[in-house]
Amino acid sequence: MGALDGRVAIITGAGRGIGREHALLFAREGAKVVVNDLGGANDGTGTDPTPAQQTVADIVAAGGEAVVNGDDIASWEGAQRLINTAVEHFGELDILVNNAGILRDRVLVNMTEEEWDAVIAVHLKGHFAPTRWAAAYWREQHKAGSTRPRNVVHTSSTSGLMSNPGQSNYGAAKSGIATFSQIVAKELVRYGVKSNTIAPAARTRLTLAVPGVGDFMAPKEGQFDQWDPANISPLVAYLATADCPYTGETFFVQGGTVTRMESWALGPSVEQDARWEVADLAAAMSRLQRS
Repeated sequence: MGALDGRVAIITGAGRGIGREHALLFAREGAKVVVNDLGGANDGTGTDPTPAQQTVADIVAAGGEAVVNGDDIASWEGAQRLINTAVEHFGELDILVNNAGILRDRVLVNMTEEEWDAVIAVHLKGHFAPTRWAAAYWREQHKAGSTRPRNVVHTSSTSGLMSNPGQSNYGAAKSGIATFSQIVAKELVRYGVKSNTIAPAARTRLTLAVPGVGDFMAPKEGQFDQWDPANISPLVAYLATADCPYTGETFFVQGGTVTRMESWALGPSVEQDARWEVADLAAAMSRLQRS
């Protein structure tokens, strides 16, 4: 018995890297998998169906069930076709894993509008659009009497949650994804949907594109490879199980470590029973400075 037996999953960006590892593990755990990938370069340019096809071929060769989808997840119509692919091929949709992403790093003063728009589209709209169409399908199924548990797993990053310089486009999108997931959890609970987010640290095409990271992340002989992208997938599979108790949470995961992230929270304050004067705030707010 696999942890995902009888469940149907969509995994975006599943042709390479972390997404491919998700797809392979999901299939081993008994899920039927829609492998979505445009097969583009790190910056999102170009297309190549080969990586997605290879992932599907490897799943089928191992005795699993999978199908390729090459739609653009940032396209409204493409995202709808992606959801339809699961329903048409496997008769159902239980799990959506939003994983696909690109990088176009640049310091703010040099970033172009196109570099900003492209990253926001793939990451933020690329999470929103598939989730929106999945939610519409799940709402209709719920109205028809289906009580199947559903799961969405989104992909954030410490580059956003911890604010990494040089990645304002990527970081803003990744922070937005974590908040988006919390809202999805609150809105879709009525339909039996749980929504969680991961912030993974692993060796991928995107991370290896950062200068100097390749040597830092290289496997060391005789030691546990904490940067292996396959380390990320068990958490994603767990968050996709029918009886997972979590929703609205974000988890950092690297190697064998899983850490629950804390969201924005109110900190210390200054108060008075009257409107503040600017001069008074200058003195009062000195007490709020970080030590």
